[in-house]
Amino acid sequence: MGKSIITVDNSATLRKMVSFILKGVGHTVYEAEDGAEAIKVIETKNIHIIITDFHMPNINGLEFTKAVRAMPQHTKTPILFLTIEKEKQQKADAKAAGANGWIVKPFTPEQLLAIVSRFEELIDNAKAAGA
Repeated sequence: MGKSIITVDNSATLRKMVSFILKGVGHTVYEAEDGAEAIKVIETKNIHIIITDFHMPNINGLEFTKAVRAMPQHTKTPILFLTIEKEKQQKADAKAAGANGWIVKPFTPEQLLAIVSRFEELIDNAKAAGA
């Protein structure tokens, strides 16, 4: 069953590409150009998975992840960073903030779908366990 996913990136082209890939396998996808806009969407929609860039204006991916994790309803929502960043420290910072995965751009649709599929399984298993 498809999930509600938000993709957060200041590149409209990348958001459209991610959206196209995910909608193609049955997901509902919302888009936001930065963390500030994404927080507004997350507060009004039932989001199951979050995909975010690291570098964005207003609220970057790291600040955004910390803000999402502070929301009681999103303490366990899977968060995937989709970014050009390859530095181990930034990856460690994202993980410490609450990120669950990391893909470096450029990426293949198969890479994205594989991680989203793993996130779906985690969500479904938690739901089945009553969590």
